[in-house]
Amino acid sequence: MEGIKWVVNPRQRCDLEMLLIGGFNPLTGFLSKADYEHVLAHSRLKNGQLWPMPITLDVSDEFAEKISIGENITLCDSDNSLLAHMQVTDKWKPAKSIEAQCVFGTEDIKHPGVDYLLNKTGNWYLGGTVQLVQLPKYYDFVELRHTPHSLKQYFKYTGFQNIVGFQTRNPIHRAHMELTLRAAEAINGHILIHPVVGLTKPGDIDYFTRVRCYQKILHYYPPHTATLSLLPLAMRMGGPKEALWHALIRKNYGCSHFIVGRDHAGPGNDSMGKPFYDPYAAQELVQEYQNEMGIKILPFQEMVYVKERKQYCPVNELQAQETPLTISGTELRNSLLNERKIPDWFSFPEIMDELRQSYPPKHKHGFTLFFTGLSGAGKTTLAQALMAKLMSEGKRNITLLDGDVIRRILANELGFTKADRDLNIRRIGFVAAEVTKAGGIALCAAIAPYTSARKENRHLISQYGGYIEVYISTSLSVCEERDTKGLYAKARNGELKGLTGVDDPYEPAHDAEIIIDTSKLSIDEGVKKIIGFLQEAGFIQPYHPAPLLNLPADYDTEASQPIEYA
Repeated sequence: MEGIKWVVNPRQRCDLEMLLIGGFNPLTGFLSKADYEHVLAHSRLKNGQLWPMPITLDVSDEFAEKISIGENITLCDSDNSLLAHMQVTDKWKPAKSIEAQCVFGTEDIKHPGVDYLLNKTGNWYLGGTVQLVQLPKYYDFVELRHTPHSLKQYFKYTGFQNIVGFQTRNPIHRAHMELTLRAAEAINGHILIHPVVGLTKPGDIDYFTRVRCYQKILHYYPPHTATLSLLPLAMRMGGPKEALWHALIRKNYGCSHFIVGRDHAGPGNDSMGKPFYDPYAAQELVQEYQNEMGIKILPFQEMVYVKERKQYCPVNELQAQETPLTISGTELRNSLLNERKIPDWFSFPEIMDELRQSYPPKHKHGFTLFFTGLSGAGKTTLAQALMAKLMSEGKRNITLLDGDVIRRILANELGFTKADRDLNIRRIGFVAAEVTKAGGIALCAAIAPYTSARKENRHLISQYGGYIEVYISTSLSVCEERDTKGLYAKARNGELKGLTGVDDPYEPAHDAEIIIDTSKLSIDEGVKKIIGFLQEAGFIQPYHPAPLLNLPADYDTEASQPIEYA
């Protein structure tokens, strides 16, 4: 059964795997248009079965043009390995704003699910059943990856009957352990620690670190009380509807009970600083449907450490005059980044050791400085001077990614259309992200005239470390006076078309972290401004050079010559 090939993206890979292994039962493929519309309007499929989350295959305009209803397509992994065949039964262009409101209750792009839907999904949806060829390949934690069938068989073999599922996308600390043990005791059951290792909220701790933490905390559970299994789910951070979805999925994996905690799958605050969802809305919604789903819900309040008792309890069980202690995820990250001690009551030593390795102090993080501005503004000169200064102070591995050099080596086939310029900036961003990920410092100097491409780089690189945009705001008139490459003269004479600032726009980076006009600041002053910002932000530590030579007052030194911007 051959067909046109579609290479699935990371979210689609997760959705496809869950469809193929039965994790999304009763779904057997990507939703039809009729099912999709019923899910949005009623959180049910057209046949009436409860299902709150649209599972769709989004594709580009170009791919959609090639496809007709009734055709077969092949769904391939990023390495082109064939995963499944799909017969297209539906093809439509969705109203994404309506979907955002129906699923997430908002169109605010600060919601990660909304941002993905409105800014990253393709314009067309395809529906149809999928047929397994092979499951995606994994080479990590293979022994912890179970299908719904294999997990049910395991529970049957071991004799565990009451199984309580625990959803998590964060490391488990003492409060979570106490919560799960209380849940198991309440039903005389067994705990399934079922963390998401597909896609979670941007900025979350990587799943490799989390799984190592889960493996270590298992040793603190009493024998035979907990099982660890990994879930290849792509979360949407949809709050109440997501909680309902999670419960249905855990039913498919053999759970009889499911823990729904405070602010389950909540994405945080909206653009106005208010929570997207009421913290207990998820519990209320899932409890409403628990009889229909056939899985019982165990709602839990936030667990806090009681200073006077020296033990944990739900916040609603606190007595008067008792002192609750807790540490938020943000506070934990800040403590790790600033090398502050974490109290013993919060977590276990092995867990904190893992987190310290993944969250070293900020001055050991990789980061990118992205210099943007017109040709001749002084980007490369300033980046080179900064690089020399940082290297003289021993500031780790530093890579300079100059726009002209990158064009010559990695992008010599590109022209100067908007699409080609954006692709060039994405390539620079990709290399910078790899440098940052490895703990190095990337200094990028490129015109990067368009806001959208710069924002794309910011989003990519910020996942791995710091990202600081440096806008060299030197005016066009000053850049023309310098005209170090002779480009402006050629453009004015009609010999060169599409020069940024002359007959192609430059979109100023007014939201940059650092703005420098090199007609007003010298190289030394510009470098000092950048280093001051990096020190204040914690990316580098103050440098204490050796004391200068104590020279006699009449010692004759040759005055240094000022360096001009190139």
